[in-house]
Amino acid sequence: MPDQPLPPPGAPQPPPHNPFADLPQPAQPSRSLRVVVADDNPVVRAGLTALLSGRADIKVVAEAADGREAYEAAHQHRPDVVLLDVRMPGVDGISALPYLVRIAPVVMLTYSRESEIVQEALRRGAGGYLVHGEFTADQLVEAVRDIKEGRAHFTPTAAGALLAQLRQNQAPTPPLPEGLGRSSNATAYGISPSANPHTQSQPAPPPPNFNPSHVPPSLISPENLSQVQPHVGQSSSGWTTSGRPAAPDRSRFQLSTREAEIMDLIASGMNNQQIAATCFISEKTVKNHINRIFAKLHSTSRSEAAAKWIGTAPDSHRGLG
Repeated sequence: MPDQPLPPPGAPQPPPHNPFADLPQPAQPSRSLRVVVADDNPVVRAGLTALLSGRADIKVVAEAADGREAYEAAHQHRPDVVLLDVRMPGVDGISALPYLVRIAPVVMLTYSRESEIVQEALRRGAGGYLVHGEFTADQLVEAVRDIKEGRAHFTPTAAGALLAQLRQNQAPTPPLPEGLGRSSNATAYGISPSANPHTQSQPAPPPPNFNPSHVPPSLISPENLSQVQPHVGQSSSGWTTSGRPAAPDRSRFQLSTREAEIMDLIASGMNNQQIAATCFISEKTVKNHINRIFAKLHSTSRSEAAAKWIGTAPDSHRGLG
Protein backbone atom coordinates (compact mmCIF):
# COMPACT_ATOMS: atom_id res chain seq x y z
CA MET A 1 0.00 0.00 0.00
CA PRO A 2 1.58 3.31 -1.05
CA ASP A 3 2.43 5.79 1.64
CA GLN A 4 -0.08 8.60 2.14
CA PRO A 5 1.28 11.98 1.08
CA LEU A 6 2.20 14.23 3.98
CA PRO A 7 0.15 17.43 4.39
CA PRO A 8 1.94 20.62 3.44
CA PRO A 9 3.68 22.46 6.30
CA GLY A 10 1.29 24.59 8.35
CA ALA A 11 -1.79 22.68 7.26
CA PRO A 12 -4.15 21.48 10.12
CA GLN A 13 -3.34 17.99 11.29
CA PRO A 14 -6.11 15.36 10.93
CA PRO A 15 -7.40 13.93 14.25
CA PRO A 16 -5.68 10.71 15.29
CA HIS A 17 -7.50 7.52 14.50
CA ASN A 18 -9.65 6.28 17.41
CA PRO A 19 -9.32 2.48 17.64
CA PHE A 20 -12.45 2.34 19.84
CA ALA A 21 -14.75 4.38 17.62
CA ASP A 22 -16.89 1.34 16.82
CA LEU A 23 -17.73 0.68 20.51
CA PRO A 24 -20.93 2.05 22.13
CA GLN A 25 -20.48 5.39 23.80
CA PRO A 26 -20.87 5.43 27.61
CA ALA A 27 -24.26 6.58 28.85
CA GLN A 28 -24.37 10.07 30.27
CA PRO A 29 -25.01 10.13 34.02
CA SER A 30 -28.66 10.82 34.77
CA ARG A 31 -29.78 13.72 36.93
CA SER A 32 -29.92 12.95 40.63
CA LEU A 33 -33.29 12.30 42.24
CA ARG A 34 -34.09 15.50 44.14
CA VAL A 35 -35.74 15.09 47.56
CA VAL A 36 -37.19 17.42 50.21
CA VAL A 37 -37.22 16.03 53.78
CA ALA A 38 -39.87 17.46 56.12
CA ASP A 39 -39.85 16.47 59.81
CA ASP A 40 -40.00 18.59 62.95
CA ASN A 41 -37.35 16.43 64.67
CA PRO A 42 -33.91 17.79 63.65
CA VAL A 43 -32.22 14.48 64.50
CA VAL A 44 -34.57 12.57 62.19
CA ARG A 45 -34.07 15.14 59.43
CA ALA A 46 -30.28 14.93 59.73
CA GLY A 47 -30.35 11.14 59.73
CA LEU A 48 -32.59 10.90 56.68
CA THR A 49 -30.52 13.48 54.83
CA ALA A 50 -27.29 11.62 55.58
CA LEU A 51 -28.83 8.30 54.58
CA LEU A 52 -30.27 9.51 51.27
CA SER A 53 -27.33 11.74 50.34
CA GLY A 54 -25.06 8.71 50.62
CA ARG A 55 -26.65 7.30 47.45
CA ALA A 56 -25.13 8.42 44.17
CA ASP A 57 -28.47 8.98 42.45
CA ILE A 58 -30.26 10.87 45.26
CA LYS A 59 -29.77 14.44 46.45
CA VAL A 60 -31.57 16.10 49.37
CA VAL A 61 -32.14 19.65 48.12
CA ALA A 62 -33.88 21.02 51.24
CA GLU A 63 -35.06 20.23 54.75
CA ALA A 64 -38.20 21.53 56.45
CA ALA A 65 -39.48 21.58 60.03
CA ASP A 66 -43.21 21.94 59.27
CA GLY A 67 -45.74 21.91 56.46
CA ARG A 68 -45.28 25.55 55.53
CA GLU A 69 -41.52 25.19 55.18
CA ALA A 70 -42.06 21.98 53.18
CA TYR A 71 -44.34 23.80 50.73
CA GLU A 72 -41.93 26.72 50.39
CA ALA A 73 -39.01 24.35 49.78
CA ALA A 74 -40.96 22.29 47.26
CA HIS A 75 -42.15 25.43 45.46
CA GLN A 76 -38.58 26.73 45.24
CA HIS A 77 -36.65 23.56 44.41
CA ARG A 78 -39.28 21.56 42.48
CA PRO A 79 -38.11 18.19 43.89
CA ASP A 80 -38.90 14.78 42.48
CA VAL A 81 -40.11 13.43 45.85
CA VAL A 82 -41.16 14.90 49.21
CA LEU A 83 -40.77 12.89 52.45
CA LEU A 84 -43.39 14.26 54.84
CA ASP A 85 -44.04 13.72 58.54
CA VAL A 86 -47.63 13.79 59.85
CA ARG A 87 -47.43 15.55 63.19
CA MET A 88 -45.54 18.86 63.02
CA PRO A 89 -46.09 22.21 64.72
CA GLY A 90 -47.70 25.02 62.79
CA VAL A 91 -48.96 23.44 59.57
CA ASP A 92 -48.99 19.66 59.95
CA GLY A 93 -48.26 17.18 57.19
CA ILE A 94 -51.88 16.18 56.53
CA SER A 95 -52.89 19.83 56.08
CA ALA A 96 -49.97 20.54 53.72
CA LEU A 97 -50.38 17.32 51.74
CA PRO A 98 -53.01 18.44 49.14
CA TYR A 99 -50.82 21.40 48.21
CA LEU A 100 -47.56 19.47 48.05
CA VAL A 101 -48.89 16.72 45.77
CA ARG A 102 -49.53 19.38 43.12
CA ILE A 103 -45.76 19.91 43.00
CA ALA A 104 -44.26 16.46 43.53
CA PRO A 105 -45.12 12.93 44.69
CA VAL A 106 -45.30 12.72 48.49
CA VAL A 107 -44.38 9.83 50.78
CA MET A 108 -45.60 10.02 54.38
CA LEU A 109 -42.67 9.04 56.61
CA THR A 110 -43.89 9.09 60.20
CA TYR A 111 -44.47 7.42 63.55
CA SER A 112 -48.25 7.97 63.18
CA ARG A 113 -49.80 4.56 62.59
CA GLU A 114 -53.51 5.26 63.26
CA SER A 115 -55.67 3.79 60.49
CA GLU A 116 -57.75 6.99 60.25
CA ILE A 117 -54.64 9.05 59.50
CA VAL A 118 -53.33 6.51 56.98
CA GLN A 119 -56.65 6.55 55.12
CA GLU A 120 -56.89 10.35 55.19
CA ALA A 121 -53.32 10.72 53.90
CA LEU A 122 -54.08 8.42 50.97
CA ARG A 123 -57.36 10.24 50.29
CA ARG A 124 -55.46 13.52 50.14
CA GLY A 125 -52.98 12.23 47.58
CA ALA A 126 -50.04 10.57 49.34
CA GLY A 127 -48.21 8.15 47.07
CA GLY A 128 -46.96 5.98 49.92
CA TYR A 129 -47.04 5.63 53.71
CA LEU A 130 -44.03 4.39 55.69
CA VAL A 131 -44.13 3.95 59.47
CA HIS A 132 -40.81 4.26 61.31
CA GLY A 133 -39.63 0.93 62.64
CA GLU A 134 -41.23 -1.06 59.82
CA PHE A 135 -38.63 -0.56 57.07
CA THR A 136 -34.89 -0.79 56.54
CA ALA A 137 -32.61 1.86 55.07
CA ASP A 138 -32.50 0.03 51.73
CA GLN A 139 -36.29 -0.24 51.66
CA LEU A 140 -36.59 3.51 52.24
CA VAL A 141 -34.22 4.24 49.36
CA GLU A 142 -36.13 1.83 47.12
CA ALA A 143 -39.41 3.52 48.06
CA VAL A 144 -38.05 6.97 47.19
CA ARG A 145 -36.91 5.73 43.79
CA ASP A 146 -40.17 3.90 43.09
CA ILE A 147 -42.48 6.74 44.16
CA LYS A 148 -40.85 8.92 41.50
CA GLU A 149 -41.91 6.30 38.94
CA GLY A 150 -45.46 6.11 40.30
CA ARG A 151 -45.06 2.85 42.24
CA ALA A 152 -46.61 3.10 45.70
CA HIS A 153 -44.99 1.76 48.87
CA PHE A 154 -46.68 0.90 52.20
CA THR A 155 -45.27 -0.59 55.36
CA PRO A 156 -47.37 -3.32 57.06
CA THR A 157 -49.38 -1.00 59.32
CA ALA A 158 -50.37 1.27 56.43
CA ALA A 159 -51.13 -1.67 54.13
CA GLY A 160 -53.36 -3.18 56.83
CA ALA A 161 -55.30 0.07 57.20
CA LEU A 162 -55.80 0.29 53.44
CA LEU A 163 -56.93 -3.33 53.20
CA ALA A 164 -59.35 -2.87 56.09
CA GLN A 165 -60.84 0.19 54.41
CA LEU A 166 -61.43 -1.78 51.22
CA ARG A 167 -63.06 -4.64 53.12
CA GLN A 168 -65.33 -2.28 55.03
CA ASN A 169 -66.36 -0.29 51.97
CA GLN A 170 -69.99 -1.16 51.30
CA ALA A 171 -70.26 0.80 48.06
CA PRO A 172 -71.52 -1.31 45.10
CA THR A 173 -68.77 -2.60 42.85
CA PRO A 174 -68.93 -2.91 39.05
CA PRO A 175 -69.93 -6.33 37.69
CA LEU A 176 -67.13 -8.87 37.37
CA PRO A 177 -65.98 -10.11 33.96
CA GLU A 178 -67.96 -12.99 32.50
CA GLY A 179 -67.38 -16.27 34.29
CA LEU A 180 -65.85 -14.87 37.50
CA GLY A 181 -67.45 -15.04 40.94
CA ARG A 182 -70.20 -17.50 40.06
CA SER A 183 -71.01 -20.40 42.33
CA SER A 184 -70.61 -22.78 39.39
CA ASN A 185 -66.88 -22.03 39.40
CA ALA A 186 -66.65 -23.25 42.99
CA THR A 187 -68.90 -26.28 42.63
CA ALA A 188 -66.84 -27.40 39.65
CA TYR A 189 -64.01 -28.00 42.12
CA GLY A 190 -66.21 -29.70 44.70
CA ILE A 191 -66.72 -26.59 46.85
CA SER A 192 -70.34 -25.99 47.75
CA PRO A 193 -71.68 -22.82 49.39
CA SER A 194 -72.52 -24.81 52.52
CA ALA A 195 -69.27 -26.75 52.65
CA ASN A 196 -67.83 -24.51 55.35
CA PRO A 197 -70.52 -22.41 57.01
CA HIS A 198 -68.03 -21.16 59.58
CA THR A 199 -66.03 -19.25 56.99
CA GLN A 200 -69.24 -17.70 55.67
CA SER A 201 -70.43 -16.47 59.02
CA GLN A 202 -67.04 -15.28 60.26
CA PRO A 203 -65.59 -12.46 58.14
CA ALA A 204 -61.85 -11.90 58.15
CA PRO A 205 -60.83 -9.99 61.30
CA PRO A 206 -59.60 -6.43 60.78
CA PRO A 207 -55.99 -5.52 61.56
CA PRO A 208 -55.12 -4.48 65.13
CA ASN A 209 -56.24 -0.97 66.13
CA PHE A 210 -58.49 -0.68 63.07
CA ASN A 211 -61.33 1.81 63.38
CA PRO A 212 -63.91 1.65 60.57
CA SER A 213 -65.24 5.16 61.15
CA HIS A 214 -64.10 7.75 58.62
CA VAL A 215 -62.49 10.93 59.86
CA PRO A 216 -64.04 13.96 58.16
CA PRO A 217 -61.53 16.42 56.67
CA SER A 218 -62.63 19.00 59.24
CA LEU A 219 -61.07 16.89 61.98
CA ILE A 220 -57.64 17.00 60.38
CA SER A 221 -56.17 20.39 61.19
CA PRO A 222 -52.99 21.79 62.76
CA GLU A 223 -54.89 22.29 66.03
CA ASN A 224 -56.44 18.87 66.48
CA LEU A 225 -54.49 16.40 64.34
CA SER A 226 -52.76 15.00 67.40
CA GLN A 227 -56.13 14.51 69.09
CA VAL A 228 -57.68 12.23 66.46
CA GLN A 229 -58.99 9.17 68.31
CA PRO A 230 -61.20 6.24 67.32
CA HIS A 231 -64.89 7.17 67.68
CA VAL A 232 -65.93 3.97 69.46
CA GLY A 233 -67.68 3.81 72.83
CA GLN A 234 -65.64 2.15 75.57
CA SER A 235 -66.80 0.57 78.79
CA SER A 236 -64.93 0.20 82.05
CA SER A 237 -64.53 -3.52 81.41
CA GLY A 238 -61.95 -2.93 78.68
CA TRP A 239 -64.33 -3.68 75.79
CA THR A 240 -65.96 -1.32 73.34
CA THR A 241 -69.73 -1.04 73.13
CA SER A 242 -69.50 -2.84 69.79
CA GLY A 243 -68.09 -5.91 71.54
CA ARG A 244 -64.48 -5.49 70.44
CA PRO A 245 -61.51 -5.27 72.83
CA ALA A 246 -60.77 -1.64 73.63
CA ALA A 247 -57.36 -0.15 72.96
CA PRO A 248 -55.28 0.12 76.14
CA ASP A 249 -55.18 3.52 77.82
CA ARG A 250 -51.53 4.33 77.24
CA SER A 251 -51.79 7.80 78.76
CA ARG A 252 -51.68 6.21 82.20
CA PHE A 253 -48.10 5.10 81.59
CA GLN A 254 -47.02 8.76 81.26
CA LEU A 255 -44.30 8.06 78.69
CA SER A 256 -42.66 10.92 76.87
CA THR A 257 -43.01 11.18 73.09
CA ARG A 258 -39.58 9.60 72.56
CA GLU A 259 -40.25 6.86 75.12
CA ALA A 260 -43.56 6.04 73.39
CA GLU A 261 -41.75 5.83 70.04
CA ILE A 262 -39.18 3.45 71.48
CA MET A 263 -41.87 1.38 73.19
CA ASP A 264 -43.62 1.02 69.82
CA LEU A 265 -40.37 -0.29 68.34
CA ILE A 266 -39.86 -2.69 71.25
CA ALA A 267 -43.39 -4.02 70.75
CA SER A 268 -42.63 -4.54 67.05
CA GLY A 269 -39.75 -6.86 68.02
CA MET A 270 -36.77 -4.62 67.30
CA ASN A 271 -33.56 -4.97 69.31
CA ASN A 272 -31.57 -2.08 70.78
CA GLN A 273 -29.27 -1.81 67.77
CA GLN A 274 -32.20 -1.60 65.36
CA ILE A 275 -33.98 0.95 67.55
CA ALA A 276 -30.84 3.09 67.70
CA ALA A 277 -30.52 3.03 63.91
CA THR A 278 -34.20 3.84 63.39
CA CYS A 279 -34.24 6.74 65.88
CA PHE A 280 -30.72 7.97 64.96
CA ILE A 281 -29.51 7.76 68.57
CA SER A 282 -26.84 5.71 70.34
CA GLU A 283 -27.50 2.30 71.86
CA LYS A 284 -26.57 3.75 75.26
CA THR A 285 -29.35 6.32 74.89
CA VAL A 286 -31.75 3.55 73.90
CA LYS A 287 -30.85 1.60 77.06
CA ASN A 288 -31.43 4.68 79.21
CA HIS A 289 -34.86 5.17 77.66
CA ILE A 290 -35.74 1.50 78.16
CA ASN A 291 -34.79 1.64 81.85
CA ARG A 292 -37.17 4.57 82.34
CA ILE A 293 -39.87 2.82 80.29
CA PHE A 294 -39.63 -0.35 82.40
CA ALA A 295 -39.93 1.72 85.58
CA LYS A 296 -43.04 3.51 84.32
CA LEU A 297 -44.68 0.31 83.06
CA HIS A 298 -43.72 -1.61 86.24
CA SER A 299 -42.09 -4.23 83.99
CA THR A 300 -38.91 -6.26 84.24
CA SER A 301 -38.67 -7.56 80.66
CA ARG A 302 -39.33 -6.47 77.09
CA SER A 303 -42.10 -9.04 76.67
CA GLU A 304 -43.90 -7.89 79.81
CA ALA A 305 -43.63 -4.22 78.80
CA ALA A 306 -44.82 -5.01 75.25
CA ALA A 307 -47.81 -6.96 76.58
CA LYS A 308 -48.91 -4.02 78.69
CA TRP A 309 -48.26 -1.55 75.87
CA ILE A 310 -50.32 -3.38 73.24
CA GLY A 311 -53.04 -4.39 75.69
CA THR A 312 -52.55 -8.15 75.98
CA ALA A 313 -51.42 -8.23 79.60
CA PRO A 314 -54.10 -9.18 82.16
CA ASP A 315 -53.99 -5.70 83.71
CA SER A 316 -53.91 -3.76 80.45
CA HIS A 317 -57.32 -2.20 80.98
CA ARG A 318 -57.01 -1.72 84.74
CA GLY A 319 -54.64 0.12 86.99
CA LEU A 320 -50.90 -0.41 86.78
CA GLY A 321 -49.71 -3.74 88.16
